[in-house]
Amino acid sequence: MAKKVVVAFSGGLDTSYNVMYLTREMGYEVYAACANTGGFTPEQLKQNEENAYKLGAVKYVTLDVTREYYEKSLKYMIFGNVLRNNCYPISVSSERIFQALAVARYANEIGADAIAHGSTGAGNDQVRFDMTFLVKAPGVEIITLTRDRNLSRKEEIDYLNANGFNADFAKLKYSYNVGIWGTSICGGELLDSKQGLPESAYLKHPTKQGPEILSLGFEKGELVAVNGKKYDDRIKAIQEVEKIGAAYAIGRDCHVGDSIIGIKGRVGFEAAAPMLIINAHRFLEKFTLSKWQQYWKDQVANWYGMFLHESQYLEPVMPDIEAMLTSSQRNVNGTVTLELRPYSFQTVGCDTPDDLVHNSLGEYGEGAKAWTADDAKGFIKITSVPLRTYYSVHPDEER
Repeated sequence: MAKKVVVAFSGGLDTSYNVMYLTREMGYEVYAACANTGGFTPEQLKQNEENAYKLGAVKYVTLDVTREYYEKSLKYMIFGNVLRNNCYPISVSSERIFQALAVARYANEIGADAIAHGSTGAGNDQVRFDMTFLVKAPGVEIITLTRDRNLSRKEEIDYLNANGFNADFAKLKYSYNVGIWGTSICGGELLDSKQGLPESAYLKHPTKQGPEILSLGFEKGELVAVNGKKYDDRIKAIQEVEKIGAAYAIGRDCHVGDSIIGIKGRVGFEAAAPMLIINAHRFLEKFTLSKWQQYWKDQVANWYGMFLHESQYLEPVMPDIEAMLTSSQRNVNGTVTLELRPYSFQTVGCDTPDDLVHNSLGEYGEGAKAWTADDAKGFIKITSVPLRTYYSVHPDEER
């Protein structure tokens, strides 16, 4: 009986090669599994299914984990205002983890002997897939033809063409990964540190001149309303923000960061929804969280984002961090107003029942209601004691 292998199938060149080669040359019974975290259109999924069977798969499945991705990761990235190096919304990094988890579950369900993926040996994804499979599908063989054989695009294309599969896998100047939490762009000018991406490299271009007002409503830190319209489905709310922001080409940038394998990498991205939602959420927190809530939340959120990127989602500390992030959101309620323009936006104001700016004790720069002038002078005098002590002992030190 032929061994079963599940191929993590995106429909791209490497995974297409895997399906055909494992079927024809290695005699496997191939199950092509496309894990969708919100980046595939229905048309793309239909084409993936047709191609999988043409390549020789005995079965194709779409594993839709978009909602799981939101509930178990995206939600906490919003709570934590997570941006890697204060720049990148960790889109591909987090998506890969949930794609790998879905493929591992499917492999276990059908009793697969092996799992295959198309990662190369030069990137982060090989770590994310392998580590997840080792933990969640123990004992299942991991096959990586592209990595192990150091295959070139030409070799893979020539093999597919020679065996009757003539899909267009021509080498493009840029490679794209489209997901619900942004689109990454690799290649082209990004390979030269002195250059940035031209307008033509982006998939979304400005169609509005603006300005336009956008309002985002939050309940306990979650996005629940866009321009006054309530959304029970958080995914649809994110998609609506993306549609509005993309019309202004908002959320573009280039990220330079350290890869898991030790080298530095550079990636461009366009991510209107993440940038608008995270900045609006952070703005609302400034009104509703205490100083130390904000401080400690930022510390753990930075670790949360780093662990997601570094393929440590399954580390037992992650639910502990999620619990802290969730607790911090209990009073993050209200509506934030932003003003959009081509390529940019700014926060304008917020309306929240949990506003700590407006209180009965005092108004900054205007007047104190809970202390007197003498109270203030005493407070300042005591606060200065450590400095006065130091400089009384070291009078010659200058700053």
